[in-house]
Amino acid sequence: MKKLILSLGLLAVGNFATAQQAAKVDSTFLKNWMHSDFTETGVYGVNTLKAKEFLKEKHRKAHPLIVGVLDSGVEYFHEDLKNNMWVNPKEKKDNGKDNDRNGYINDIHGWNFVTDKNGKSYAADTHEITRQYKKLSDYFQKNATSSNPELYKKYLQLKKDYFGTITKYQLNAEIAKARINYISPRLQALNTAFGDQPLSKQLVDNFTSDNSLALEGLFIFKELKDSDWQNKKISDVTEQYQKKLNAALEYNEKNLKYAYNPSYNPQEGIGKTYGSNDVKGLADEHGTHVSGIIAAEWGNDKGMMGTGGGNNIKIMGVRVVPDGDERDQDVANGIRYAVDNGAKILNMSFGKAYDDNHQLVKDAFKYAESKNVLIVKAAGNDNMDVDVTPKYPLTLINGEQFSPTTITVGASTRHANQLRARFSNWGKKAVDVFGPGTEIYATYPGGNQYRFLQGTSMASPAVAGVAALVWSHYPKLSAKDIKNILVETVNKNDQLKDISVSGGVVDAYKAVQKAEEIYKARKLK
Repeated sequence: MKKLILSLGLLAVGNFATAQQAAKVDSTFLKNWMHSDFTETGVYGVNTLKAKEFLKEKHRKAHPLIVGVLDSGVEYFHEDLKNNMWVNPKEKKDNGKDNDRNGYINDIHGWNFVTDKNGKSYAADTHEITRQYKKLSDYFQKNATSSNPELYKKYLQLKKDYFGTITKYQLNAEIAKARINYISPRLQALNTAFGDQPLSKQLVDNFTSDNSLALEGLFIFKELKDSDWQNKKISDVTEQYQKKLNAALEYNEKNLKYAYNPSYNPQEGIGKTYGSNDVKGLADEHGTHVSGIIAAEWGNDKGMMGTGGGNNIKIMGVRVVPDGDERDQDVANGIRYAVDNGAKILNMSFGKAYDDNHQLVKDAFKYAESKNVLIVKAAGNDNMDVDVTPKYPLTLINGEQFSPTTITVGASTRHANQLRARFSNWGKKAVDVFGPGTEIYATYPGGNQYRFLQGTSMASPAVAGVAALVWSHYPKLSAKDIKNILVETVNKNDQLKDISVSGGVVDAYKAVQKAEEIYKARKLK
């Protein structure tokens, strides 16, 4: 997924295909708005509580259901997740043996495919454009360009895009260095000039000095919000400013060192059997947040509640997303692992602009379909029509959805007058439904931490949780049934009718009503 970061005036694009940004809101309503009932509040939430009331009235039992979260990792010991983590019933913890003989040693809560050949987790990886550039560059160093004209044409475009991108990061890194070299001594001069006295507008406005560096450094007060410096010591203010300067440089240098470095390959020499049982990994912020949206515990008076609606929903951690683009082999293996070990729903909040072996991933999607497993995936955060410009994993083949058990989700907001999140991708054919995806408060690493994030990365698990809520109470339905129910029972809005299949936002209450109707029509119990 892609992460958009605006730092010191420089636009930087990071790894996850579904963008995240912290939202500075802490009211009770905003922490729970994704559960809202549109008919009562005018806010397009998923209506979790009303759905639960309906299920209670109908005496529908909540059956256990496993949701595989294919993501960056999950903090399985978080206070709001630890009781709702899947535990492999046939595996004995930390005995170094594959007790259930599924090919994975001590996979208690899932499996981590983002490792080197020795099973050691890594964080950073390359982007797919880098891997494809290296692959084709190596090929045409050994083969004549005339051997495959179409492939050579693709290579030339790829090469142009690749070097255009790294040139941007090289330039931004140089700008960041220049800013640090210019600003740092001026920050030090300000520290000396103001000392330990608390800053005020009057103090700054009336400031004079014989030190030209201190005078030149006053520009930072125009860049900062008043709340960032008033009534604070100058040393605290300049320390935070310096951190932002350093972060901009580190971001661009990190991309050059890892994401766009053709020589970097953390999976070099890896075989068919690889990975570890460390489902937390080294960068679990995204996956922990996603997991909480689906299955944060109900009734514990902590943090928030998942849209899965109860503690019968269990999270299986499947780490397939690094800080960089996911590898198709890892995604395909992650899907098959989750399916083979009992997951009924898979959430996939990631995507990329280029593919390596999409057939491998497509085959895994079809394998999930053959095992009656539902896949819920994020549409992406590029603010574009994915019917026209596809994102991988693909939703459409030859203009039609190839998987009847896959739901692609766009992000909606709590504002009825601007329902589609401005960053969200859309597609009349490719995007099935929308779900809450802005200002979403959920679990975050740290044991007891929570944050607001946003992106189709958050919308997808909001919908996956609703799917789990419905299916766990109506377990005799099929994956196709669940998809059709969610698509058919959305709260429609004209803003979404031409940019998605359903034209609306998922509603759990309407979905369980529909499931009840189907059960009665089919005489299921």
